[in-house]
Amino acid sequence: MTKFKAWINAARLRTLPLSISGIITGTALADYYGYSNLPVFILALLTTIGFQVTSNFANDYGDGVKGTDNNDRIGPKRALQSGILTRKELKKGIIISAIISILLAIVLLYVAFGSNNLLLILVFFILALVSIWASIKYTVGASAYGYRGLGDVFVFVFFGLLGVLGAMYLFTKFLTFEAILPAIAIGLLSTGVLNLNNLRDCISDKKAGKNTVVVKMGFEKGKIYHYSLLIISFFCMLMFGLINFSSWKNFLYLIVFIPVTIHALKVRKNKNPVLLDPELKKLALSTFFIAILYYISINIFS
Repeated sequence: MTKFKAWINAARLRTLPLSISGIITGTALADYYGYSNLPVFILALLTTIGFQVTSNFANDYGDGVKGTDNNDRIGPKRALQSGILTRKELKKGIIISAIISILLAIVLLYVAFGSNNLLLILVFFILALVSIWASIKYTVGASAYGYRGLGDVFVFVFFGLLGVLGAMYLFTKFLTFEAILPAIAIGLLSTGVLNLNNLRDCISDKKAGKNTVVVKMGFEKGKIYHYSLLIISFFCMLMFGLINFSSWKNFLYLIVFIPVTIHALKVRKNKNPVLLDPELKKLALSTFFIAILYYISINIFS
């Protein structure tokens, strides 16, 4: 494997559709309330991708340094684990990616709020810095929160609440009560992807001392937790549609919950963590398509 391919692998491009699902959902809400801005949308996507790539580099670095990425681990081999990228190179990659993300965030906030809303720019810039911190501290350092079972909370907040509601606010400069329903749904689905990853890696994580929610509660209870995340997300999306009902076409996005249900049944029957790896991609892409169809349902078919 070349270094270029190692960097691409470390960026984990397959995680990007999931990371931008919140932005698409927030944009759908903004458009639903009559606000749209293409430059803001593009910059929001690029900024979110920057945050995600930074997080992926940091995850590779943190798990590699701690020895969590080892021969017991299921899934693709990581850059640091394989030895193709050194600690120094990966650390430099994290720093460069973080700087690019911060610069993108500054441009996004200026375009979204202008020069007359310095307080809003400051608040969102602080949120951007916290996002960078969270993306790095998930696995890096002695106090990495991903090793204490707190990864689920941070994914729910940053991918769901902050991703969806923050994106909506960039366009509208206001929030609505019902907007929290799709934000919760996307947050829970994103947490489901993380939980699926933790179900897959539960054996190697336990050996490495990575105390994820699944390690703490056990594999079988981790599966029940997984179903709960998916079921609640479905009802949140359904509730938003019922509250804002104008046509049955508005429920088009619920079609994607059919493959999500099939996915849940496969997880239920599974006894071997190794076989869960293909389900990661399915759930991540399902979340992405829910966001896309959500936009179509509430804006084009409304």
